Amino acid sequence: MSTETSLPAIPLVDLQTQSRAIKEDVLARIGDVIDGARYILGSEVAEFEKQFASYCNVDHCVGMANGTEALHMALKALEIGAGDEVITAGNSFAATAFAIAYSGAEAVFVDIDPFDFNIDVSLIEQAITPRTKAIMPVHLYGQPARMNEIREIARRHNLRIIEDSAQGHGGEINGERCGSFGDIGCFSFYPGKNLGAFGDGGAVTTNDPELAEKLNLLRNYGQKQKNKHDTLGFNCRLDTVQACVLLSKMRFIEEWTENRRQVADWYRDELKDVNIALPQAHEDCRHVYHLFVVRTPQRDAMIAELAKQNIFCGVHYPHPLNTAGPFVTAPTFPQGLPVCTQLAGEICSLPMYPEMTREHVVRVAEAVGNFVAQQESASGVV
Repeated sequence: MSTETSLPAIPLVDLQTQSRAIKEDVLARIGDVIDGARYILGSEVAEFEKQFASYCNVDHCVGMANGTEALHMALKALEIGAGDEVITAGNSFAATAFAIAYSGAEAVFVDIDPFDFNIDVSLIEQAITPRTKAIMPVHLYGQPARMNEIREIARRHNLRIIEDSAQGHGGEINGERCGSFGDIGCFSFYPGKNLGAFGDGGAVTTNDPELAEKLNLLRNYGQKQKNKHDTLGFNCRLDTVQACVLLSKMRFIEEWTENRRQVADWYRDELKDVNIALPQAHEDCRHVYHLFVVRTPQRDAMIAELAKQNIFCGVHYPHPLNTAGPFVTAPTFPQGLPVCTQLAGEICSLPMYPEMTREHVVRVAEAVGNFVAQQESASGVV
């Protein structure tokens, strides 16, 4: 196997290229904010909220400081707290579970479906108890969770739905957008997301005007008017400067999403004859490919070999949530999350960003194919 290369790097995510493309527009918007001293909840925040609500096909969007606080405030708005349980998937970023803990509720983890890496809906009802108040599905890697089935379960058991859509911007099921299926949808605008700011940012979406009003209060010290605090609130507002970045990017989100989907198609074409498990997409879904995740038992060795060739991959995520310190005693269904546990050692995120070219994909696919072929040769597989 190769030990060095002079080829240019292919990163997991290329933020520089995208940022350069919108730099002048962003700077002009930020200049206007500076000139008007609109630093906190400036008009750009409201304008972004309006545009993003329309994009998600919902009535209301409330900007938040980050995606974690979006989840936290969603739970607060739904009055979920101590003594309550919230069901979620065992494979996600820690923020999903942390937000539940911040609210005072207990996270209950359900295993995932190996087809789409999302919560296994056939297991959800096993996890429901009299203390269960909500289901928090995660649209992992950009593929919507099975929301029609989840909505039916929630209806039967009178449960709330909070969508963790941190990776699902623009994802759809039969034309319905992520962020519009549940009581509340929660988004992250962390820089590497499909719609990312130049720092932290987040938002919640809802069709319920009362929830939107509560969320507006919760994010801003519980005040409608300055120094009149109607409820116990927090300081987790979307920054006006970050709203400027998001407004600049909103013009391109559909173009970038279709580029991601094209890159995924190229990967499938180039890797079709390679003995590696490729991500699957449900026919009724619009997968937006925040990540392109393959599976191989030789994951760590493959990542190391590709890095020698200046191709950089990632793992999302290397440990199921029930193994994190705060959640080692949390209930799991089934016990120990066997699918999450197995996949945590196999999943590998290949480079994925809208600016990738076919040539980039070919180079990555050739490196993956060569690695797999050498592994098979070494093990005697014909």
